[in-house]
Amino acid sequence: MNILIVDDDANIRDSLAYVVEKKGHNACTCASGEEAIEKSKNDSFDMAFLDVKMPGVGGMKALEMLIAFLPQIKIFMISGEADIATAVRATKLGACDFLEKPLNADKVGLEIDRIIEQRRLDEELARLKSLVDLDRDMVGKSSAMQRLCQDIGRAAPTDSRILVFGPSGSGKELVAREIHKKSLRNEGPFIQLNCAAIPRELIESELFGYEKGAFTGAHKRKLGLIEQAQGGTLLLDEVGDMAYETQAKLLRVLQENEFSRVGGSKPQKFDVRIISATNKDLADEIVRGHFREDLYFRLNVIPIRVPPLAERKEDIPLMVNYFLKTYSIKNGKSAKKISQDAIPALQLHHWPGNVRELKNIMERLAIMTTGDHIRREDVESVLGGADHPSAVPPSVDALPEANVPLKEQLTDFERRILTMAYAEFQGNVSKMSQGLKTDRANLHKKLKKYNLK
Repeated sequence: MNILIVDDDANIRDSLAYVVEKKGHNACTCASGEEAIEKSKNDSFDMAFLDVKMPGVGGMKALEMLIAFLPQIKIFMISGEADIATAVRATKLGACDFLEKPLNADKVGLEIDRIIEQRRLDEELARLKSLVDLDRDMVGKSSAMQRLCQDIGRAAPTDSRILVFGPSGSGKELVAREIHKKSLRNEGPFIQLNCAAIPRELIESELFGYEKGAFTGAHKRKLGLIEQAQGGTLLLDEVGDMAYETQAKLLRVLQENEFSRVGGSKPQKFDVRIISATNKDLADEIVRGHFREDLYFRLNVIPIRVPPLAERKEDIPLMVNYFLKTYSIKNGKSAKKISQDAIPALQLHHWPGNVRELKNIMERLAIMTTGDHIRREDVESVLGGADHPSAVPPSVDALPEANVPLKEQLTDFERRILTMAYAEFQGNVSKMSQGLKTDRANLHKKLKKYNLK
């Protein structure tokens, strides 16, 4: 580390510099606060020992200015006349600790070691966080993804409730996290409740918490997820599977903006943004009597649709490379490459499991494929080959989806035809040109447009 030593006493400067350099670090000494401030404008320091009482700019003023120039610096104040009030003030200004003169060399060495260990832990935490965040990027440039990102961008800064809907594995949780990240609550917690995974008799205690003695086994008070999400976002995942009686209680909570713990009688206000997610058609669930219509309208202020992977197959090449890179980083190995002729095989697959299925397939291929390249044969063996039922793409003459512009449907239609032709002619552009009766230059442009070449 680069360590700054600031004291008007030359003997103290020399003693501290000796300890610092003996520990294997770089020592920079200054005889005044003014000199230390000037050095901090041009040089970077990890740590500093700063005397409180010096002529001219005193230690407290120097502390403020050093932290302003170097926000990450760890500063230890030193003084022969320390008092509690000065120590408290220094701590409030950002000092790590207060050391009394005469300084103990062993104590100084321990403080240096403590800062090194803290830096190591901070770096490890940042590394682990980056590994977790690797799986939370939204990847894709298709028109469907662009619409989704635009919807997120418009809805996130508001505090309105959002209903995220789409098929299983399409990335609804990822969308909810992205909304939270782009919201004004991004410094608050993001808490998730999977309504389908928790037994109906436990979901209320999970959501609202409970008081000690509320039921057998309630030995102490437990905070519910609403309380834990205070100031942040609560995701009600698979909300369509929530028990009907719990729906009624949740409705009252949302109407009154307050809740009571199980076994408690005192209502509590809360400040939480609610995002719900479901793979079910809630309108149909309402007709069948499985979901409350009034709760539906409370949750569905802003609907956001997550498209299935089948609607954005042009994103598959980007996603494949992203997943391969992700697994290489997580496993500490070099990333495998995927052969260009393997991409059409992936794009021909119907992907009933959506992005989750693609992610699992790429992880399997990254681990189980021998060599540095994933070939078309490797992909087909995992997918089950062209005869596998889920490998058959949707019929090109299927009925168009409602509310999708004609231009986008024509683009999707063209992409499907080219994907199937590319696979049929094994990437031979000349044969494709003859088979589709179109000139090669135009075909090359189309293949590049849809990332097929």
